[in-house]
Parts: sequence; structure tokens; C-alpha cells
Amino acid sequence: MSNTIDFEKEIISFLKKNKHKSYKINELQRLLKIPQNEYENFRIYLAELYKTDKVTRYEGKRYAFKQVKTTFKGRVEVTPRGYGFAFLEESGEKIYVAANDLKTALNGDLVEIELFAETTTKGKNREGKILKILETKVHTLVGTYQKSRKFNFVIPDDNRIRRDVYIDVEESLPAHQDDKVVVELYGWEHEKINPTGKIIEVLGKTGEPGVDILSVARSFEISEKFPTEVEREAKNLPATISNKEIDKRMDLRDLVCFTIDPFDAKDFDDAVSVEVLENGNFLVGVHIADVSHYVTEDSLLDKEAFLRGTSTYLVDRVIPMLPEELSNELCSLKPKVDRLTYSCFVELNENVAIKNYKIGKSVIHSKRRFTYQEVQEIINTNEGDFAKEIALMQKIAKKLTKKRMEAGSIDFATTEVKFKLDAKGNPVEVFKVERLDSHRLVEEFMLLANKIVAQHISKEKKKDLFPFLYRIHEKPSPEKVQDLQEFIGALGYEVNKPKIMTPKEFAKLISVVKGSSEEFVINEIAIRSMMKAVYSENNVGHFGLAFKDYTHFTSPIRRYPDLIVHRLLYEYEKRTEINPKRTEFLQKRLPVIAKQSSEMERNATDAERKSVAIKKVEFIEKYIGEEFDAMITGVTEFGIFCQIEQFGVEGLVHIRELNDDYYKFDEKHYRLIGERTDKTYRLGDKLKIKVKGVDSYDSKVDFVIVYDEEQENFVTKKTRRKKR
Repeated sequence: MSNTIDFEKEIISFLKKNKHKSYKINELQRLLKIPQNEYENFRIYLAELYKTDKVTRYEGKRYAFKQVKTTFKGRVEVTPRGYGFAFLEESGEKIYVAANDLKTALNGDLVEIELFAETTTKGKNREGKILKILETKVHTLVGTYQKSRKFNFVIPDDNRIRRDVYIDVEESLPAHQDDKVVVELYGWEHEKINPTGKIIEVLGKTGEPGVDILSVARSFEISEKFPTEVEREAKNLPATISNKEIDKRMDLRDLVCFTIDPFDAKDFDDAVSVEVLENGNFLVGVHIADVSHYVTEDSLLDKEAFLRGTSTYLVDRVIPMLPEELSNELCSLKPKVDRLTYSCFVELNENVAIKNYKIGKSVIHSKRRFTYQEVQEIINTNEGDFAKEIALMQKIAKKLTKKRMEAGSIDFATTEVKFKLDAKGNPVEVFKVERLDSHRLVEEFMLLANKIVAQHISKEKKKDLFPFLYRIHEKPSPEKVQDLQEFIGALGYEVNKPKIMTPKEFAKLISVVKGSSEEFVINEIAIRSMMKAVYSENNVGHFGLAFKDYTHFTSPIRRYPDLIVHRLLYEYEKRTEINPKRTEFLQKRLPVIAKQSSEMERNATDAERKSVAIKKVEFIEKYIGEEFDAMITGVTEFGIFCQIEQFGVEGLVHIRELNDDYYKFDEKHYRLIGERTDKTYRLGDKLKIKVKGVDSYDSKVDFVIVYDEEQENFVTKKTRRKKR
């Protein structure tokens, strides 16, 4: 190669000046005036520039300037503060979008976004602006109807929607001032003009019993009502089980099995059993409602279940995935009646090692309907119905838990809050749900069945010919793990830093703080560092459970993926030969089901959290001005979130309330630090707070700090210095 010609500079400079044209190699040689004796070096260097992605090569070996892509597709998440983020489809990169650059994008919209030049500030998101909306996700919204002399409009409940919606009165259902309504959007043409729409449903007057939670359901596009034709299909299903159907199945009607559910449950989709075999091993049985017998592929019920994805559990109601004729009747494993099921039997030895298993369709006759509290009482006293079986189940469950934890399964204790509502839907009592041994018992049996079913497919079937649906949980990113390690190390603990972060190593990492005052803090950070569990046709295992194979098999009444798993199990059991067309269909269909189910699961979870937040605000409003013990559960640049320990109600101490110093946000270590005093507010710190006020519209609670131990120490030290 020549030492006198800088080929890269010459070629790229020329192509950049002529970036809308392409050239053959001999054209470039002539235009760049490359001597003939340098041609071979020139050709080699040009090929190298193409290989290293510095120039573009088209058909016919025509070379052109490498255009830098600046526009991408992405999904938008709009924040209540007005700005948003776009998550790029190609890379998943998170792009900051200022309020003025959002145009008419609503939360969840697919957009085309143009990126600005990369920032030089370390750790900052790149920024961009939205060019156009490619696909809008928000078609309806819920809000409060308002009348004026010149026009009528709706104020959206969702504070991420930044404009009121003008109402087309002539096309709308009649509504009155302050009614909660559902609006169908016509569209939003320009950011300087408000969107327009029509009222398609009137939910009731703001403040009426149940209207608030119904508004939550509608705002997440979750409907209590099923289409008429779907209801009709459900009602036409046979209410009795034929002898012909029973003859096809394992007849387990004499087996001692029973259900264990919350006291207010109406759909019972799993029953459990246990026996001691002649060889001394245990035979655990998990019997799941055979929804697939009634909801067949491509039926109207099936299509509606696919769209819903899951049942939604709001504060005062359940919105089921399937009509009540199925969820509460035909498929519900009620006591003293025959029910069609899919059973998973697992033979375990004394050390709960799996020795054998059997999966197949069955019919059962549940002997009793237990609540968790009733089973817990039997565990505690060893007295009551089926006390012998329950004691054995408890023994097995404890061993399964121990074995799972030793393998690296992570068990984060989460707090569930429930409300007691009066006749008007007002919360009169809030209480934390205690996690009982009976909960653990059922959980371990369900985990075991889910794991066995996934293992059965992974080991017995060829994945390319028998596609399947898995519940997966990918391992946390190395960056998140490193942040967690550094945080634990900064607290003075010895930190393991293995080359490969396995579930067992991750569990070992956070176990060093078990029983300490920092346990809550570390668990919270560990949860935030982990990926979300989702559904997928690709089996990458479940990191959090430390399972190589895992699926969802145990709740087909309320989860669509479980219904699919039942269908696939039965299809593969009966398939006698390879069916390439069916395999190809499933390979295309399962990713769609996985994506839809994961999205609807998140949607339902968000709706459930919103309904709880509304009732928490209603409940705590009567305690304005009162003081409570609290713990810091979140730290941001605009303040600290604290949870009242007595009620589990969370609120914000705004940064402006911390007026004794100027506080800086240390994002990496989840704390605020006083610039002058070094006073620190950290995740997990205990405080005494006063309820300052509530914002019912945004479901927010404001606190002020009235006492904290570190502040007391700081004041005491300051006083001592003055005395000296």
C-alpha cells in the first residue's frame, strides 16, 4: 500500500461531497486521479472500507457514502411530567423526548423518531424528537365531562394525556356535568389543536360507588362485558359430562383431592392431592381445570380470551378472562361435583428428588373447598378435615422450598394490601395480607407442576418439531449486577464477584445481608436490577426461580398462556406423525401469543396497582395531619417516597420540604445527600412522617418529615458544638 496517498481520507471525503451518488471502482480511480500503479492498493483499500462498514456498496459493485441513520421506529412512554421516552425497536435504546418534541404522541404509540447528536454527558440518555405517529395505541380514554357555553370537553383521568378532548355532541351519548365517561378519539391532527372525540359510554357521576374503579378498568381498556356472541357460545356449552368423555380420561373421582384458595375466590382452577406409595415415595398430584375441553382453538371464546390475555383483579371486583358460565361454573373445581381436569402426578422420594411423573387428562371430584386460613389452622393444630394429607403436603412443601433455595431460587417477600369497603365502596379498613405456610404449600406444588410440564416438552420432544410456550426470566444485565455489588460493598459487606452470574451466585450475593437492617434495601435494589418475567416460544430458563425449564400450566381459567400449554400438551400426546404445516403454523403463532399475553399481563398489573392506589388515597385522606412511622421505599431527584408501616400506604416527601440543606441525588446509591451537612436520606431508612395532603386526581399522597434518628443526631451534635 502506498505511503504517499491517504486512501481513506481521499475516498470518504469525495463520497461525502457526492453522497447522493454511487460509483464503480474505475470511476472512483479516474475522478480521484489515482495513478495506475496504485490501482491494486486502491482496490484492496476500498474493499477494506466496505468490510469495516465505512462505505456502502450497492449491486454492480457501486460504492457510495455511508449514510448515518438518524431516524428510527420506537414505542413511546409519556410521563405525567410532560416529557417522554421512546424505546427503539432495533436496539431497545431509551431516547429522551422533551414535551415540545412529543407532537401528538400518546402513551404506547409507535412513532418515527429523529435522534439528535449524541450527548457528551456520561450516563445521559440520547435525545430525539418525534417526526410522525405510525400507529396509535390509545383509541379510547376515560375522563370527566364538562360543559361550557361554547363547547363541551372531557378532562382525561390519565395525567399523561396533556390536552382536554373536545366532544362531538351530535355523535355522542348524552352526558351530564361531572359524569365519568368513555371517549372514542377521532384522532389528534396537530399538537396546537386539542384532540376531538365522541362519548361512547357513561359510567356514572364522579363520586358514585364503584365509578372510580370502573373508570380504572375502562382507562386500561378492560371490559366487564363480553360480546353477545361470546356469551351465547358460553351458554351453549354442555353442563354435564358424558360417560364417553370420562372413559377417555384417568378417572380420579375416588381420589382424595381438594382446593385451597383465598376466602373470596369464586374460580377454583387447581386442586391438590398426595399419597404414600408402596415403595415409600410420595405421589403429589396437581389437578388443573381442563379449560381447553370447552374453549377450543379459533372459537369465539378463544379469540376473546386471547385479546384479554388474563383476568384482572381490581380492589372491588374481578374482571375475568372467560365468561362466568366457564370461570365460576363449568371449569371451576367446586367441591362435591365432577369436573374435567388435566393432572400432573409427580413421584418424589424422601429427599423430594423427582423419580417419575405422569401428565394426562382426567376427571376429579373435589372432596372439599379450603381457604388458606382454614388450612393454616390445620397445619398449626394438626386437627381438622384431611389433617393427615395436609400435614404430609406441608412436609413435602417445606423440603421443596429448601431444595429450591439451595439451588439459587430467589424468594423476595412482597407485601400485599387488601381493603375492607363499605356499601358505598369507601375503604374503611386496610390490612397487609400475611403470607402463610398454606400459601407456600400451594405455591410449591404449582411450581413443581409447571416445571415438570416444561421439562416434559424440553426433554421428550424435539423443539423444532414441537414448539412450546414458556415462562422465562432472563438474567440481569452485567451493569445492574455491578451496581448492586458496589452498593453492597459500600455498606461494608464482602461481595462475591463470579465470572458468570448464575441464580445461585446471585442468591449468595444478596444473602450476606439477610437478617440485617439493610435487608429491605438490598432486596428492593435486587428486584429493580432484575428483568421482568415474560412469555416466550424460546426457552432460556427462569433466572429468579433457578429453573432451566418453566412454563405456566396451573391457571388456565385466568391466564391464556396456560390454556395454550394445555392444548399443546394434548396435541403432542396424540400426534402420531410429524405435521410440517401444523409445526410451521405454531412457530408463527406462538410468538404472537407470547407478545400479546405479556403485554396484557402488564396492562392488568398496572390497572390493579392503579385501583389500589385510588383506595389508598381515599383511605389516608381522613388521617391528614396525623403522624405515622414510615420507611423510605424510593429516592428520586424530586424527593423521597415513604411507606406508612401500619397501612402500607406510600407518599412523597417533596424535595422542597427538605429545606434544612441543598440535597443532591445520588442515583447509583439510592440516596439524597445534603451538600453542606452530608446528611443522608437512603432507601430503607426509618422516619416519622405527617400526612400533609392528598391529590385524588393523580392518586398521590404528600408527607412531611417530623422526626428521624439521623436528624436528631445531627441536631444534637450541632448543639454540643455551640455549647463548647
